[in-house]
Amino acid sequence: MIISDIDGTKVPDSKLARDVTHFIRDTESDLLFHHSTRVYFWGAIMGKRRHMSFDPELLYTAAMFHDLGLTARYLDSQLRFEVDGANAARDFLRAHGVSESDMETVWNAVALHTTPGIPEFMRPEIALIQAGAGMDVAGRGYDQFTDEERARVIAAFPRGADFKHRIIDAFYEGMKHRPHTTFGTFNDDVLAFKDPSFQRIDMCSLILGSRWESLT
Repeated sequence: MIISDIDGTKVPDSKLARDVTHFIRDTESDLLFHHSTRVYFWGAIMGKRRHMSFDPELLYTAAMFHDLGLTARYLDSQLRFEVDGANAARDFLRAHGVSESDMETVWNAVALHTTPGIPEFMRPEIALIQAGAGMDVAGRGYDQFTDEERARVIAAFPRGADFKHRIIDAFYEGMKHRPHTTFGTFNDDVLAFKDPSFQRIDMCSLILGSRWESLT
């Protein structure tokens, strides 16, 4: 289902976008497909509200590929799941004749979507994928959307019952065979070592405690 009445936001009507949709729809579960589509809408709505100039096709492609690395086809991979998705997106775009510059933008958007403190200073498509993913998973920026916007997006692409636990399970299943790839920046290790009062951010607690209780 494609919605087009949320600040004029809709899935791009192009051959590339249709091919992306078909590929991801055939590859991902409903959980990840709907999540990825919502990431696009959250990011696009935020981008328009902030008067950011972004390419909807590139934003949509990055959103749809951003969690591909969590799927069963990568159960033997030893790369970060974000890199698997980024590499797949680049290969897909190369086969569709997309420029190197645009491929690089999408690659970075997918590869960096779980990396804090960097994407927001990069190209809009990169910043908005991280922002959209943060909104959908942990409710970051929840109050930047109206009740109507949230309700319309969720109605078109449902979160489903118990989304928070199911998305955590999907992350776990996609990463449990490659735990070495989950290392962060190591900066919190330094603070934890030197400062007994330092408390690490627990992402699962953020997800489970987010404001997404009322909409499924």
